[in-house]
Amino acid sequence: MTAFRLPGLIPLALLAFAGCGAPEQAAQEHAGAGAGEHASHVEERSAAVEPEWTLEDLIVGDHRSPEHIARNQYRNPRETLEFFGLRPDSIVVEIFPSGGWYTEVIAPYVREHGRYYAAHWDPDSEVEFIQRGLRNFRDKLEARPELYDRVQMTALAPPEKTEIAPPGSADLVVTFRNIHNWMPAGTADAIFEAMYRALKPGGVLGVVEHRGNPEVPQDPRARSGYVNEDYAIAMAERAGFVLDARSEINANRRDTKDYEGGVWTLPPTLRRGEEDREKYLEIGESDRFTLRFIKPEH
Repeated sequence: MTAFRLPGLIPLALLAFAGCGAPEQAAQEHAGAGAGEHASHVEERSAAVEPEWTLEDLIVGDHRSPEHIARNQYRNPRETLEFFGLRPDSIVVEIFPSGGWYTEVIAPYVREHGRYYAAHWDPDSEVEFIQRGLRNFRDKLEARPELYDRVQMTALAPPEKTEIAPPGSADLVVTFRNIHNWMPAGTADAIFEAMYRALKPGGVLGVVEHRGNPEVPQDPRARSGYVNEDYAIAMAERAGFVLDARSEINANRRDTKDYEGGVWTLPPTLRRGEEDREKYLEIGESDRFTLRFIKPEH
């Protein structure tokens, strides 16, 4: 096993902070008809191999910044990835990993027995923000080869670039708080179709997104950053996916979803600066739905 500093060396003050003000959560609200069979299949496959590091070790490992670790309380990475069925031997595609918050957990976990594809921004883009983000992501990978040397980067930029992994190769595709960006760009349908193509029959799509108020009609451009759960489900179903299960792992009942500045009013962005800062810190990060879809076997 590669040398790796584990959670005992994380400062106690940081761990205490990470446990404060956690949003109201529940393990799982509803499971579809196929959920039991899917869980059994995952357990059977997982028993065959052992990861280099456990998810518990990775989410608080020394390769993660204190700021990233502090967000575990809102993003619940272990519970979320276990709900999606992540295994040490999974072939995983993450859509737009941005700075690599989830890369830090998934890529080392599947490094030895599986594969991690980072379906990132277009390297041919002329936008400086995109180029800077890609440089930072590559620098992260190069800094810790014992964790990230087997990461494979692909480009996702519809309509020209949509092959995020070899067709029919992935066990799991995951996307975290991205749909609200695809909607104003008009790329949501193309990206759902790309994710469907990348998955094996029976493969899983895991989705986390800021959950909108179902009593408020969905803005097709998602300018508030919130997406109604049923609206997202309909997008996935148009591409051919079948909803398998829902979870309340990432729910936050304190989120009122009615802020003038949209979801970015809340942490970590805190768009209003010092104005009502303590109020928004007390609310915490957004209420999020967590959905598991299956690509049908046929």
